Amino acid sequence: MRVFLTGGTGFIGGHVARKLRERGDEVVALVRNPAKAAGLRELGCEIVAGDVSDTGAIAAALEGCDAAIHGAAVYEVGIPESQHRAMYEANVVGTENVLGACLAAKTPKAVYVSTIAAYGNTNGEVVDESYEHPGETYTSYYEQTKTEAHRSARRLIGEGLPCVIVQPGGVYGPHDHSAIGKQMEDFLAGRMPALAFPDLGMNMVHVEDVADGILLALDRGEPGRAYNLGGEITTMRGLIETLARVKGRKPPKRNVPTGLLRALAPAGPLIGSLMGQPPNLRELISSADGVTFWASDERARKELGYSPRLLEQGLRDMLAAEGNA
Repeated sequence: MRVFLTGGTGFIGGHVARKLRERGDEVVALVRNPAKAAGLRELGCEIVAGDVSDTGAIAAALEGCDAAIHGAAVYEVGIPESQHRAMYEANVVGTENVLGACLAAKTPKAVYVSTIAAYGNTNGEVVDESYEHPGETYTSYYEQTKTEAHRSARRLIGEGLPCVIVQPGGVYGPHDHSAIGKQMEDFLAGRMPALAFPDLGMNMVHVEDVADGILLALDRGEPGRAYNLGGEITTMRGLIETLARVKGRKPPKRNVPTGLLRALAPAGPLIGSLMGQPPNLRELISSADGVTFWASDERARKELGYSPRLLEQGLRDMLAAEGNA
């Protein structure tokens, strides 16, 4: 199979590219900065210079492809308003460009990598794929753009695109540089005297399991359907306590008062820099304080054969891969 891939230099996309190549598929990777594509070249991927705004490069790269996986996106919470336009162009317009090109090229099958965050705050409920974001408020601009991109994918499916949507939860794994990864890194380094947002609800999933789920969706997913790719439903405190248990350490007993963070929010750019946090503390708080991103992956397990590892095993595998077991 010849597969067009976006996001191949990213955290999830790099694992997808490797798994495709390991099973013998050809991979045509759209790469914004070819200088960062050394890993993809070593895998034997064909590199096409361009980004998700380059409709000409996308159309040319899709020629002769049997399938497409669109995973490119900007993932960051707590960005200033000045960065909103760039995120919108990447997440919403980019998705419309890539999936629209797949429709025009009559690509036999596409997989769009959405997110459980596209459901928004589930308010303590564990939702399934029939749930839709209420569209009234968003916890972050990232959530808003991914929700709009998800709707764009749905619209193009309605126009005839044979596309499967996958929705990963909170992805973790070796050398994860996300906000969740930084929380774990801080704990392991002894830099966590107190825990911020202990009740933030997530469905934590190892990056290898997400990549496996994406390939399962490509091979077995029914066009027009969405599949949640989770691992274990937990909270931020649950995550850190599990990590502490794996490492034989004690988790922090205290929580960072959210009221203190709210008081510091006006000085966000300065405080965020000192705390190793993004500059928009207000958005960081709105996306984490009392928020749950909980969704069931039962459909993926039943229909795709998806079988993610539990959190404790996933953390052990992550630490072993990093040489920190």
